[in-house]
Amino acid sequence: MKKLNELDLRILSFIKAQEGVRVPFEVLAVALEMEKASDSKRLKKYVNRLVASRYLKRTSSGLLEIPPDQLESPLQTPSKPMLSTVTSDSGNLQMNRFGIGFVRLPGYDRDIRIPQKYLGTALPGDLVEVQPFPRRGQDKLEGKITRILKRSDRKYVGVLIKSGKNHFYIQPDPQSVPVEFFVKPEHLDKAKDGDKVVFKLLQWEYKGGLPEAIIIESLGKSGTNDAEVLSLLASNQLSNTFPEPVEHEAQRIDKVLKPKDLEGRKDLRDEIIFTIDPYDAKDFDDALSIKRLDNGHWYLGVHIADVTHYVAMGTALDKEALERATSVYLVDRVIPMLPEVLSNGVCSLVPHEDRLTFSCFMEVSQDGQVLNYEITESVIHSKRRFTYEEAQEIIDGKPDDFAPSLLVLAELSTRLTQQRLREGAIDFDTPEPRFRLDEKGYPIEIYIKERLLSHRLIEECMLLANKTVSEHIDHLRSKTKKKDTSVFPFLYRIHDQPDKEKLMTIAELVGPLGIRVKFGEQRVLPTQINELIEQIKGTSVERIISELMLRSMAKAVYSPENIGHFGLHFSDYTHFTSPIRRYPDVIVHRLLKKYAEGGTSYTYDELTQLGQHCSEMEKSAQNAERDSIKLKQVEYLSKRIGQKYKGVISGVTEFGIFVVLDENYCEGLLRVANLEDDYYVYDQRKHKLVGRRRGKILQLGDYIHVVVSEVSLEQRQVYFLPTKSH
Repeated sequence: MKKLNELDLRILSFIKAQEGVRVPFEVLAVALEMEKASDSKRLKKYVNRLVASRYLKRTSSGLLEIPPDQLESPLQTPSKPMLSTVTSDSGNLQMNRFGIGFVRLPGYDRDIRIPQKYLGTALPGDLVEVQPFPRRGQDKLEGKITRILKRSDRKYVGVLIKSGKNHFYIQPDPQSVPVEFFVKPEHLDKAKDGDKVVFKLLQWEYKGGLPEAIIIESLGKSGTNDAEVLSLLASNQLSNTFPEPVEHEAQRIDKVLKPKDLEGRKDLRDEIIFTIDPYDAKDFDDALSIKRLDNGHWYLGVHIADVTHYVAMGTALDKEALERATSVYLVDRVIPMLPEVLSNGVCSLVPHEDRLTFSCFMEVSQDGQVLNYEITESVIHSKRRFTYEEAQEIIDGKPDDFAPSLLVLAELSTRLTQQRLREGAIDFDTPEPRFRLDEKGYPIEIYIKERLLSHRLIEECMLLANKTVSEHIDHLRSKTKKKDTSVFPFLYRIHDQPDKEKLMTIAELVGPLGIRVKFGEQRVLPTQINELIEQIKGTSVERIISELMLRSMAKAVYSPENIGHFGLHFSDYTHFTSPIRRYPDVIVHRLLKKYAEGGTSYTYDELTQLGQHCSEMEKSAQNAERDSIKLKQVEYLSKRIGQKYKGVISGVTEFGIFVVLDENYCEGLLRVANLEDDYYVYDQRKHKLVGRRRGKILQLGDYIHVVVSEVSLEQRQVYFLPTKSH
């Protein structure tokens, strides 16, 4: 042969990628999508030429392989032209654990579903071109990936498995990517058989062959606490360590305040200022002060760690904080946005230490309105650190020197809550599971976090400060007589209208329970959602429906385009109060400081991009946090196989019912196949299972007794069996 053409190279690349496995001609034809008679005939012609030229070898049984003398010969695949622009039918591929793809395309109001057979070699995160077409028998669209425009740099997680003498493959976690990878020995990076590993795609040219991976980190033996928890971070594209240059820069920060650091700051070190935080918190973002004025109004001070004094724009610290965009709070650890020397040290508002802050003072009337405010750089000296429980004891009557301040704060926060709800804010109160862990990190108890007035107190003060800071930008614009958000561009926390279709589905779900709710023709009103919340209070479905409603809500995001905050019913809102753990708050601090000086730090377009990035990273962090809770719940029940529990039905499908256990709020699946007392038929319209012989009904909100039968740590799934008395 004079020269290998593109099809020659595709044939050889595919067979070579099989790592010594002999390939049937039929498999090659499927892999290269040449099954049709005409294509198959052409492929056979090319294969015969390659065999004749000794690029390929055909065994006596007709299987194809690369001859030993050709194994080390490099193959140069013809390069494809780079695509500099994204077509109108392109988007990033997302994939569920079942291997079904979804792509959001411009101009479509729903994701395009991509069946497995139409994915080609695309993987989650890839930028792909999609050809949409009607889904058979339905009015929904499906799609086929026609090109991969750009490979993702995404990290995946799985277990390394040795097969044979020197062959390795990776069984990915179901939540990571639904296809196995093979690994060459030189790409193991010291990982061993049975290790949980983080890896990336090296190459995958043809559908019929396995993708090739390169391992970038071993997390330790699969099944150990550290390996499983760290894998949650990696699968959500999060890192648990800081690069050395960032750590070095953080260590060089001067920990001792100098007189020049205090220049131009309001000195509040003699004021009664304190913090209220969880008992295990170390990063104290916010502190409070309160006074009752002679006119009967409250004078509230919210004092926030001045992170921007220590983290300058463009530094290694700043770039890493931006990349992370948020701290991540897992069950057994915190992955901070900033190195601990900052987050738990010089920035944290620890008691009895001078700390630089950014303060928002507000004069609040009896009806909860802010009449006057001041936003200024300051220095404080916190007099006391309270846990929520300690503060609550004092509010409930325990004698303490700080009781006057805490009681006034409690009075103010109650008034603020009442005012917000009167004005239409939505009041979700979903339970949060908490864990007690043993010394190895395994759960020994699950309990529901009690919501105290002291929690509400902090929330209301932070909400008011965030709202006031956001309204301050409107005041600046009003002086220019322009309301355009491109004037004094700002980063808002916005929350759009909820998905009405999802809310209508919830209304259908609760209908059989005697709960009635109507949503507006044109738009959903917060009062309608609050009406539903009020009706489900104290019922067996309160937790379940509250969570479903939360999922139906649009996700709050960051943007310079202010559309208001639907859930809070605020027309202006931002995030100002947590710069140690949220990068958007750092941005807001910089904007406020620059506007006070008469300058600016970010353009509108820059804020758009920053808002999108921070919103995406917030979503990744939330996914990791939810995965962490689910993992610990599954671990907890893995030690309780055979134990009986009472639970409530949280979901009904044609394949089974989901049950949430009363005692520990763990959720699992009871398969229809295991309901042996009758033959159950799924009523899709009424979302229930009906026994054909006895007429027994299983529906949302019903109590049921179950036995833990099995768990899957890999799937993070729990399975139940019914008790005889169900």
